[in-house]
Amino acid sequence: MSVSLPPSAMPPSQCSGESEAKRQQILDGALVIFAAHGFEGASMSAIARESGVSKGTLYNYFTNKADLFATFVEHNCREKLPLALAPIQLNEPVKETLTAVARAMVHLITLPESIMLYRIIVSEAPHFPHLATSFWQHGPKIAIETLAGWIQQQVENGTLAVEDPTFAAEQFFTLCQTRLAHRKRFNMPFENEPADKEKVIHAAVHMFLATYGTNKSH
Repeated sequence: MSVSLPPSAMPPSQCSGESEAKRQQILDGALVIFAAHGFEGASMSAIARESGVSKGTLYNYFTNKADLFATFVEHNCREKLPLALAPIQLNEPVKETLTAVARAMVHLITLPESIMLYRIIVSEAPHFPHLATSFWQHGPKIAIETLAGWIQQQVENGTLAVEDPTFAAEQFFTLCQTRLAHRKRFNMPFENEPADKEKVIHAAVHMFLATYGTNKSH
């Protein structure tokens, strides 16, 4: 039996038409401006110029900057998260699945867009808490729930021994952030980033299985 992704984690449906193309054009422009200036420093005028649309057109699609940013966050999560969670659907052995998920998550959390979003959301959360809520609901919450569902399935199969699958999923994703995530967020250099990534991936899986694995896990 496979674990299904929640509807909000599924890839967005393919839309056609001028309105969807224009919306994507605006989101692409917003990425450039938010990355360069953050949320507070970005302006709707700058986003309109970067997107190649008028301010009137921009406001036809998004009522304000917070609305645009929240949509940008949701779009980014819906575009990238299903790829990171895809290994759960393959029904591979436990160790192989965890390794694939860890590799995908390490890649995701170290992407420039992910680092940019994290910095903006942490900075703006006290002033715009709904931005943090939107990110949590469309990103980490879905990832945790999806992995927790897979873990529960493994418990039923006897391949993992876990009392709290949600907590275990949170632990696993935290292990995937060891060394790499904070250094990336602080813009600190790496001497050998590929080797560090592999070390984090395999150590996360090893530590998780050392705590929750059974004889059937390997």
